[in-house]
Amino acid sequence: MQLNATAARVPAQPDVLYVITGLQVGGSERQLSVLASALGLSGMKVAVYSFVDGPVRAVLQQNGVEVVLAPGGGPSTWRGFLLATFHLLWFMARRRPRIAHFFLPASYLIGAPMAMLVRVPVRVMSRRSLNNYQRTSVARVAERCLHRTMHAILGNSRGVVEQLKAEGVAPTRLGLIYNGVDNRAYQEGNRRGETRAGLGLTPDALVICIVANLIPYKGHGDLIEALGRAAAQLPSPWRLLVVGHDTGIGPALQKRASELGLRENISFLGARDDIPALLGASDIGVLCSHQEGFANAVLEGMAAGLPMVVTRVGGNAEAVVDGETGFVVAPQDSEGLAAAILQLADDDTLRMRFGDAGRQRAVTQFGVQRFVESHRVLYQGLQAGRQPSDVAPVAIG
Repeated sequence: MQLNATAARVPAQPDVLYVITGLQVGGSERQLSVLASALGLSGMKVAVYSFVDGPVRAVLQQNGVEVVLAPGGGPSTWRGFLLATFHLLWFMARRRPRIAHFFLPASYLIGAPMAMLVRVPVRVMSRRSLNNYQRTSVARVAERCLHRTMHAILGNSRGVVEQLKAEGVAPTRLGLIYNGVDNRAYQEGNRRGETRAGLGLTPDALVICIVANLIPYKGHGDLIEALGRAAAQLPSPWRLLVVGHDTGIGPALQKRASELGLRENISFLGARDDIPALLGASDIGVLCSHQEGFANAVLEGMAAGLPMVVTRVGGNAEAVVDGETGFVVAPQDSEGLAAAILQLADDDTLRMRFGDAGRQRAVTQFGVQRFVESHRVLYQGLQAGRQPSDVAPVAIG
């Protein structure tokens, strides 16, 4: 009788357990939120284990997804690392998920060995960036060892997939699933005039927008230099909207903008929760990263109908078709960036043509439904004993 009572207190076995480093507002976290919420609403039992709390937890819980947080504040200290490791091991052993899926490097390095120990039947890892973070040989070796224990390893761009191949992942266990964007969020209503008024922008202003946290590799400095080159030829008035959390480089960027005489033309807006409205109020989208896996910001700009100017890194050129939905330029090339922006600034018709084509491409190639369905079909295939190379939506052609 006691055994039955104890068993009754154990929550249901998850179909999928997602393990992620944290739940802050970032690209990987938002993609996980979309995926877990959609699968949960479809009837699957989904749980998310996170080492660090954040705003995305509330979104997941509102959509009925179980969220479990590691004790001790996460693996940033040895005490937190040990607590998180043993708590995750206990959780997996108690709940016995059918599938464990790891997002982001720390969750992979900690979670994958725990999943092996408790013999989770299906184990999946998603690489969502280039492997520049592997700064030490320990991280490189550890990940390559863990790769052998996964049933599927996913990249979100061909650039990421090629790096995984170079790390020794067998092609049969590799899959490609591009990020997904909810196009509806960027097409509901026309608030362009209202948003512009709130930003102090006139209806005729040319508005350029970059959505990226202020991190050196995101290339904000390159964009400011490019606008310094182009300023004399840009139509007046014009404004650059810089949207993203400042990790510490904001003052230097503002100083350089002032030196180039651009300070009145650039609005540093910080982190915002009204990205669709800001993109809808803009005319040109830019992402000029030095490195990238597959940027959600590019898809969001396309979904909003913006012609995009992006750098040829990671999956940027897989999203933006050069000369059809925007322009693809070399990274860290302020001259090329300036030329592309000027070409769009001077041609309303070109901006509209590229923007319409980009919106259509976002709907057909990168819609959130396709993103979710690809994962669902992959999970079914893996549970049936198939390999990613045999699962059509994720197989690498």
